Formats: sequence, C-alpha cells, structure tokens
Amino acid sequence: MEPFDSNPVTDFVARKFRDRRVFPLWCIACVSILILLGTVHVLFLRAPSAFPTRTIITIKEKTGLNEIARQLYDLKIVRSPSWFRALVILESGQRGVLAGDYYFENPIGVFSIASRMTEGNFGLTPARITFPEGITAAQMGVLLSGELVDFNNEEFLKLAKEKEGYLFPDTYLFLPNVKFPEVLDTLRANFNKKIKSIEENIKAFNKPLQDIVIMASILEAEARTTETRRIIAGILWKRLGLGLPLQVDAPFQYIIGKNTFQLTTADLQYDSPYNTYLHKGLPPTAIGNPGLDALTDAVTPTKSPYFFYLSDIRGNMHYAKTFEEHVANKERYLR
Repeated sequence: MEPFDSNPVTDFVARKFRDRRVFPLWCIACVSILILLGTVHVLFLRAPSAFPTRTIITIKEKTGLNEIARQLYDLKIVRSPSWFRALVILESGQRGVLAGDYYFENPIGVFSIASRMTEGNFGLTPARITFPEGITAAQMGVLLSGELVDFNNEEFLKLAKEKEGYLFPDTYLFLPNVKFPEVLDTLRANFNKKIKSIEENIKAFNKPLQDIVIMASILEAEARTTETRRIIAGILWKRLGLGLPLQVDAPFQYIIGKNTFQLTTADLQYDSPYNTYLHKGLPPTAIGNPGLDALTDAVTPTKSPYFFYLSDIRGNMHYAKTFEEHVANKERYLR
C-alpha cells in the first residue's frame, strides 16, 4: 500500500482551523493564571491594609517558625502565616529567621519581610537628633518622641526632670528602638565628659556645681553672647552675695511659658519657688540644660559696676548701676 500523500493546501487549512480553536483556550488559560496570581497577591502576598508603620517587631531567640508566623499575622504584618513560612524555608532552608528587633518604616509585602528576616536586615538606622543649648527636659521629650519608636515620653520626663541641667545639649545618634533610660544615661555621660574640660575653672570659682549649673541655665536663657553672659553672671553672683533677689525673667518661661515681653504685673506675683522676684537665691533647679559656653561663663564672670540689666526687643543689652537708671532704661527700651 502506498503512503498517503499529504496535500499542502489541506494541511494549511487544517492547521489554521486547529489554531483558531486553540487560541481562545490559550487566552482563557493566560487570563485565568493572571487572575489567580493577582488573587494570590491580594489575598496573601501584599502588605495588609492595617500594616503598622513605624513599628519595631521583636523576634526572640529560639522562637519557632510557626510561632513567628502567627506573631506576624496577629500583628497585621503578613496576610498569611503559611506563605510566610514557605518563603522563609525557600529563602534560608533550616537557618530560618534571625532573632532581633526589626523596624518597619512603611508597609512591605511578605516576600520582603521573609527576605529581611532570613538575612537579619533589621532596618535600624540611627536617628540624628540635635538638642540646642538651653533646651528643657520637656522639650527634649518632644523631639525624642517625634524621632524614636515607642518612646515612653511620660516615663522619660519623670526621670529627666530630676536631671534638668545635667542633660547635655548636643547632636546624638540614637537607634529607633532605644529606651529612655539609655537616652538619659547618654545625655548625662556627655555632661560629665564635657564638664571635665572646665574642671579647673570650677574648682577655682569655689561654688557648688549645682549652683553653677543653675546659674548657667539662667545665662543661657538671658543672653546670647559670651560677653553679655559674663557681664550678667557678674551681676547675678554679686546680687546673690549681697542677699538681693535676682529678679530675672527667664524662670517664668520655664514655669508658665511666658517671656520677658509677655509678663504682666500679676505674673510677677506668681507663687512659685522659681519666682526670683518673690524669693531670694537661685531657683531650686536649673531651668534648662546649658551648653559648655554658658557653663564656662558662669564660672568666669566679668566684674562691672552694674546691678541691673535688660534686653530690648532687638536683643541688645542695657545695663544700669542704680534702680533709677534701670527704670529709665525700661521706659526707654521696653515701651
């Protein structure tokens, strides 16, 4: 029997007929796969809508993968514990997740989470925080709360207020997960380090460090240049030595939030141990955290014949030898 001779024309027609029948099926299959992949992504792989941003997740040592997956699911970090487990095993085999604190600034999908946790990519980039000279403990707390994660400002302030004046203003690098006791220890340690540089001046001045810190905090608030701070230091130490009240306005900013130009006659009668118009001597604590320049100026005062001073609206300082001259300066520069 002779082999069947194919007809090119009929073969072409048959092939086209088959293609026309198969092509729609291929289209349907591709669309179905895309829909399936999209569904999987939406349901399991992408970040949950309630993903907690700016959050630190702690993975403890020797925690099992199932427990970690459930922890991340409960915290709305992943949508599916099963997918997380599968991806971790695929990424690292038996090594699993590395323990530590993981910081999540923004929502990310389960692929990225599994990758970071198997590689130990904690995402803890230090926050750069600058505290200006004269800043109070309360103001420090506001800055820290804005930069750090889960920072307990209330607990910070309870201890920080006791250390007012000794929390050195400077630029610091803190990890997002740092706790408030460590912050306080760092600030106080920096103060101790800086104060050593003027240790000889402090010894020669022969006054308690507490008094020097309080005076420096007043100088920090009252003046902006070394020259004026030292002249004011001379005036205030002289007033203290003669038993005169200091009568400085800076503490009112600390206790009632008002500066010199906002104070009223009634404010000057505000009952507080920080009111240096009503009470002689230094305030009970510092009214801020002075920098090294102010601390130095407090122990290197400039002698002068003046007993009074005031700053005008432009920040220029005006001095007076007598109360009458001081009143005249008030009339001239504060009206």
